[in-house]
Amino acid sequence: MSDFFEEEMFEEQPAEPEPEPVAGPPRRRRRRGGDGEKPRGRSKRRRRKQARGGEEPRKPKRKLGGGGGETTRRILIAIPAIIFAIAITVAGDWVFTLAMIAIGILCLREYLEMTSTARPLAIPAYAAVAAMVVAAHVGTSYSVLLVFAASFPLLFAFGADAKHRDGVTVSIAVTLLGVVWIGIPLAHAVFLRDLPNHGAALLIDVLVGTFVTDTAAYATGRMFGSHKLAPNLSPNKSIEGLIGGFVIGTMGFWFAGLYQNWLSGTDALIIGAAVAAIAPIGDLFESMLKRDLGKKDTGTIFGPHGGILDRLDAVFFTVVVGYYLAVALVY
Repeated sequence: MSDFFEEEMFEEQPAEPEPEPVAGPPRRRRRRGGDGEKPRGRSKRRRRKQARGGEEPRKPKRKLGGGGGETTRRILIAIPAIIFAIAITVAGDWVFTLAMIAIGILCLREYLEMTSTARPLAIPAYAAVAAMVVAAHVGTSYSVLLVFAASFPLLFAFGADAKHRDGVTVSIAVTLLGVVWIGIPLAHAVFLRDLPNHGAALLIDVLVGTFVTDTAAYATGRMFGSHKLAPNLSPNKSIEGLIGGFVIGTMGFWFAGLYQNWLSGTDALIIGAAVAAIAPIGDLFESMLKRDLGKKDTGTIFGPHGGILDRLDAVFFTVVVGYYLAVALVY
């Protein structure tokens, strides 16, 4: 159309010379999708798809190197946690006890946030868990039981106000679940660490067995997993991973016992097998709660590792079993 107007202008003024065109950036042509016209810039394959009534969706480009970066981030986050666990276990006494209280507070905080719709009673929960850990260090299992029993009147005192009175049954039940799930294992961790002579070594053995079991189950499940273990609770876990985790976790505990002449090979195999067997149950228990509450992770304190409850779910079960078997077999 612009060429037509230029021709008209030059016919009315023949005396003037035609100006030379000025070079400029090429004009970008608009694609046209009208009938009878070929859409420009499209491959033959896409034109054939369009002619048949559908266009092939473009495939997203794959990013290379993502897995390695994720693994590196996980390792960098896990190293400080391992150093912290070893340091407080070796220190023992009140250092370990106070560390367990701090861990209990962080775990309860994640749990109370996940169950916030049930309006759990936060102050009684924090007080009960801290008191149970202290009672385990300065007293006996009877002392821990007394503290747990005393938490019931405290729950009543906080639940009887007007704010929590509606739905108080659910609030108290959810609060007690958190106290039992988090407080009792942390108290047993103190019991295990305070065992004379070998408590620190036994606790480290239990932690090693737990984490080896978890890592081996993940690795063998990724390589060989084809049969789902509990798809309604944790879709990624497989029977092959369960078997691999049990065998390698048991041998990991046994291998750790080779350097401890006070722990026989048979005792190490028994404790290691129990730890490797109970660790997946702790993991599945937390998965059940998260699925019911619609949560993927309990928190973000460990970045790609999730929350602290995600890291300690198996330990909450294995440390209890490890303590009682250590008392029965070693002492």
